[in-house]
Amino acid sequence: MSRYTEFIASKAIEDVPSGFNSAELPEWLFDFQSDIVAWALRRGRAAIFADCGMGKTPMQLAWADAVASHTGGRVLILAPLAVATQTQREGDKFGIDVEYSRTGDTSARITITNYEMMDRFSPDDFAGIVLDESSILKSIGGKTKTAIIERFGTMPYRLACTATPAPNDFMELGNHSSFLGVLSHSEMLATFFVHDGGSTQDWRLKGHAASDFWQWLCSWSVMIRKPSDLGYDDGRFVLPELRTHAAIVDGSESMAREAGTLFAMPAVSMDERRRARRDSIKDRVAEAARIANEHPDEPCLIWCGLNAESSALAAAIDGAVEVSGSDSAEHKESAMLGFSAGKVRALVTKPSIAGFGMNWQHCARVIFVGLSDSYEQYYQAVRRCWRFGQERPVDVYVVTASNEGNVVANIERKEKDAEHMAVEMVEHMADISSEEIRGTSRMSCAHEIGHDKGGAWDMYLGDVVDNIGTVESGSVGYSIFSPPFASLYTYSASSRDMGNVRSHDEFADHFGFLLPELLRVTMAGRLVSIHCMNLPTSKVRDGQIGIKDFRGDIIRAMEAAGFIYHSEVVIWKDPVTAMQRTKALGLLYKQLKKDSAMSRQGIPDYLVTFRKPGDNPERVEKTEDGFPVSMWQRYASPVWMDVNATRTLQGRSCRQEEDERHICPLQLDVIERGIDLWTNPGDLVLSPFAGIGSEGFVAANKGRRFVGFELKRSYYDQAVANMKEASEETSTQIGLFARNTGAAEGAW
Repeated sequence: MSRYTEFIASKAIEDVPSGFNSAELPEWLFDFQSDIVAWALRRGRAAIFADCGMGKTPMQLAWADAVASHTGGRVLILAPLAVATQTQREGDKFGIDVEYSRTGDTSARITITNYEMMDRFSPDDFAGIVLDESSILKSIGGKTKTAIIERFGTMPYRLACTATPAPNDFMELGNHSSFLGVLSHSEMLATFFVHDGGSTQDWRLKGHAASDFWQWLCSWSVMIRKPSDLGYDDGRFVLPELRTHAAIVDGSESMAREAGTLFAMPAVSMDERRRARRDSIKDRVAEAARIANEHPDEPCLIWCGLNAESSALAAAIDGAVEVSGSDSAEHKESAMLGFSAGKVRALVTKPSIAGFGMNWQHCARVIFVGLSDSYEQYYQAVRRCWRFGQERPVDVYVVTASNEGNVVANIERKEKDAEHMAVEMVEHMADISSEEIRGTSRMSCAHEIGHDKGGAWDMYLGDVVDNIGTVESGSVGYSIFSPPFASLYTYSASSRDMGNVRSHDEFADHFGFLLPELLRVTMAGRLVSIHCMNLPTSKVRDGQIGIKDFRGDIIRAMEAAGFIYHSEVVIWKDPVTAMQRTKALGLLYKQLKKDSAMSRQGIPDYLVTFRKPGDNPERVEKTEDGFPVSMWQRYASPVWMDVNATRTLQGRSCRQEEDERHICPLQLDVIERGIDLWTNPGDLVLSPFAGIGSEGFVAANKGRRFVGFELKRSYYDQAVANMKEASEETSTQIGLFARNTGAAEGAW
């Protein structure tokens, strides 16, 4: 394998497995669970995104037991309050000893504790860590989230288990990736996503990145909502009916009184909704108590959001026990486990306290005494009862005031949206994950090759590093091109695309394979012009807002390859146009008024030119007729203010749906000036990144020969069409020249 082939392979975006093959797993696991655990053990560091009731607890126990056996070490499980005891009891049922400790004073083979007690346990004492209900990585504050990632980030074996995350919640996915040591949250965004608009939350998958993103996700996580998602039989994993009932109490009188109107108007603003909820507490509590007390022998789970609701509900519902945020950990645990065991008939609490992790399939009546705007909280709260293992239809009652607006309809809309997105997410991953429940993710190394030829031009389809060997040494009179600007997945998903790099250093390494060949094919004493710009940095990708000296990197790389830094010209660009296109913080007028210390000038283009050492064997001589002094004075200026930025070859016809940016070919003015100034008629002009063929189009029209290379098929096809058009125009000009002067065509 060549050094270049090895380098291309190294650009793969994948997480290399670091685990082991387990010889035997417990028979009490279902077939899909056993395969998922085996996959997670092979990975070493993995996430199991399994819907409620799919058996995350037995899977994580089997994983922890296998890691402890393989390493001879210990495994720590972090879990929410009360879930720890529930997991310990599950371990007893399956014959796996799990010790529950909140002090850190334990030497058990598998220890489970609560998240708030994690600082009492030293990571050095454990070989593996399990995060139960790992969605906590998203829902908690940055300080604690960072503590989890930093504290346990070097453990050799890591497992994260939670229900299926929201498909558009990239924060949750990024934090899981960070915990597992795959990519940091910022690296994930910079690699696969594009930032739209001025909001820091507006991230979406890049078009060319979609396939690689799902493959990458499958390399370290498995997502399953039911066994058939991975090709297994659903068997007992079929949910019973979920019946949602809207219980609406009259809130018109209080709202009308508050507004000073004859008739009540529905709440619109958040403040109005909160007021409507407060004013209707008495009526909503009475309605919830009526529903709960209708069946005194039936377990009932009552969710509320306000402290006043909680205490009133506990007093009004027969056999109810209240769990509030101010209660001791012992009371919370005792009440929740008492409800699990049937000792408590009705439990009153908030989704933020008990909405995650608990298994309450024995209960089929759920009451919400008002709703928040968080669909996730609602979903998780319902799923405590409506989960696999539930044998009865589940009735969910949503008690609201009439003036709160159509809260139930809003929840149902969010539910449909979430269902649609979750199905899409699973479908994206199912085919990859079902292949032995694993995936290796890499940008495509495969690429097309091809060659088209005209009278004075050659276009090659393929990787320039692989194909530039076809160009004779010392044959190129001038090269002019614009290199990729290190922008992942902008134009293609190929790992051979020099723009598909994760860092500026990786671009420099990739670009470095081309430079010795560029030096080889260039005539002694002749020139290479590179069109470039400095690159703005972002906080997410680079850790700070600033500017990267890309032009300087190009100069240093070319000098290291043996070229002489010859000259450069600054090409003016309109900062208003740049601001409208990029929404760059430093160019926004509102930033000037807010804090001008962050304001900056626009970023110009540069045409930086390099010379190959040695004496030029074919001088480039200009005449006063062909190159008058006024023209030279314009070209010799260190700043070109008169370049027409819109005078380019039209490239929209080759822009693919996945392309993230409009085609921005090198301006024809710039190419013409370089060719006019530094070449002779008949010289060979080279572009290693030909794109749609702008350099070749100008070269042909100027009576020069051309050789170009392009990796992407759609651009290559457009370049060939443009070259043919240029050849036809040149032939017409030659004919007119011959007829008007009586000269032979060879005199052109």
